[in-house]
Amino acid sequence: MSKEQSIKRRNWNQVGPYLLVAPALIYYVFFWIRPVLKIFMFSITDAAGHLSLENFRLVLEDPTFIPAAQNTAIIVIFSVTLEFVAAMALALLINRKFKGSSILLFIAMIPMALAPVALGAMWKTGFTTHGWVNSFLTYIGFLDIGEKIIFLSGESRFKNLLLIILIDAWQVIPSMMIILLAGLQGLPKEMMEASYVFGANRWKTLRKITMPMLRSTIQTAVILRLISALQIWLTIVMLFGFGRVPVLLSRVIYYSEEVPNLANSYQMSSTYSVVIAVIITIVAILYLRVSGAFGRKNGGAKA
Repeated sequence: MSKEQSIKRRNWNQVGPYLLVAPALIYYVFFWIRPVLKIFMFSITDAAGHLSLENFRLVLEDPTFIPAAQNTAIIVIFSVTLEFVAAMALALLINRKFKGSSILLFIAMIPMALAPVALGAMWKTGFTTHGWVNSFLTYIGFLDIGEKIIFLSGESRFKNLLLIILIDAWQVIPSMMIILLAGLQGLPKEMMEASYVFGANRWKTLRKITMPMLRSTIQTAVILRLISALQIWLTIVMLFGFGRVPVLLSRVIYYSEEVPNLANSYQMSSTYSVVIAVIITIVAILYLRVSGAFGRKNGGAKA
């Protein structure tokens, strides 16, 4: 190889990797960083364009902010807990690879294929007074002919939140199950077999061997679910509208789409977005700290 070719190769080795990632970096800058910075700037400016923290005061004084925050917290806590337990149970069951496990996996993944809009429309038509849910309950004999359950009444906040949690869990459990199942299939089977040899039962093996080895996978699944649970809004709006069961993200859509002509609509929408981003960051950090992620290096024992 000549000296000139060697210089060209050395130059390419230095510059080439940057050129290869440049398209992705440009896309990232223009389609993520730029909008994020723009929203942040709108959150700290008033309608006249002057720097101000007035928007944060208005958000905190918004009569819907506290109910929206409470509803979001309830949905996140109970929905994520229910989904994790159900997803783990399904993943453990399917991982046993019994006859028909592939069919069970296929059936369990069906809700994941539905778009949120289709999901909302399906349950909206189902939970109306004369919807298919009441018809099905009457058909199987759970309800008498002519008897109806009013699912979407605004009288009971508990019932509305329970309905939202169950619908959300039905759709999201498959995605959590896939992550946990992938983690289970990557575990060395020798460890479980050794625990059985030494007299451990299935529950003790799960608690002492499987769950600790699955820690990083569980952390990934729960973090992703926490983030998406804090962002739930479309199904709720399609079922109840913007006012009956408010959540934090629905306030962003409300100010940007429902009342866009207010003087500070975009500022309020942007400020709600920043508040949600801060909450998501805090929740993720707290979960990682509680789960011990910060005290471990390379998946090993605590330092």
